[in-house]
Amino acid sequence: MRTTIDSYKARAGRLSLEGINFDDFKDQPLPAAALRSLRYMHDVEHHTVCYLRDLLLTPAHRDPEITSFLSCWVFEEMWHGEAIAQVLQAHGEQAGASRIAALRVHHRRRQALTTWGTIASAACAGRTFIALQMTWGAINEWTTQAGYGRLAAATGHPTLRELLGRIMKQEGGHIDFYAAEAGRRLSESARAQRVTRFFLTHSWRPVGSGLMPKQEVDFMVGYLFDGPEGSAVAERIDRRVDRLPGQGDLHLLTTTVAKLPRPPIAA
Repeated sequence: MRTTIDSYKARAGRLSLEGINFDDFKDQPLPAAALRSLRYMHDVEHHTVCYLRDLLLTPAHRDPEITSFLSCWVFEEMWHGEAIAQVLQAHGEQAGASRIAALRVHHRRRQALTTWGTIASAACAGRTFIALQMTWGAINEWTTQAGYGRLAAATGHPTLRELLGRIMKQEGGHIDFYAAEAGRRLSESARAQRVTRFFLTHSWRPVGSGLMPKQEVDFMVGYLFDGPEGSAVAERIDRRVDRLPGQGDLHLLTTTVAKLPRPPIAA
């Protein structure tokens, strides 16, 4: 059964933090690699509203179901960022509005380029843009949810695992809508399949690539998706992409992992 906007709206809402004791992180702090990952996730979740700004300049703003979904989606993503901010603050780190304000000033020029890139993509895709947007969104949500799961497993921290599990559940709602819309719209148009495949092949990058420095993107991909367990997750996501009409054998995640910088082999 297709996930409808009404069924999504019925369960959308602010992330519950009931029972989450953030002081646990003071008694059992996270390792440096996990905190680095959480900074990345914090910044990307808070950047969602800027991504929404760009989308509303495209044909997406004409579709009331899509705009209803995006309104709920950006609200939930903001609270994900706020929850992660509390984890960072428990470690004595800057987070929330002060960190985001500095980030947006630093990346103002990059954000402008991203906006024009979105508009240009919409102009090239024409009426098929929403199929592209829904497919792109589905892939990003698959990787985001998987990334949270990998981080929870890597740390073994019970409080972080509970918090990220709640975030992952809401991300699952985003996935249901994005993937259902992507599948439906791609199946209705051979042109949408071709256009979407072209942009995924030539333009798709991991979530946060337009915002974060390349070394941070490479770190996140390597930390979460390299190695046997991470590679298995990447392959699973690629198989989900394969099932979307006209998008088989793109290997987006596994190719990205394979391209990670590797340390030189000692002579």
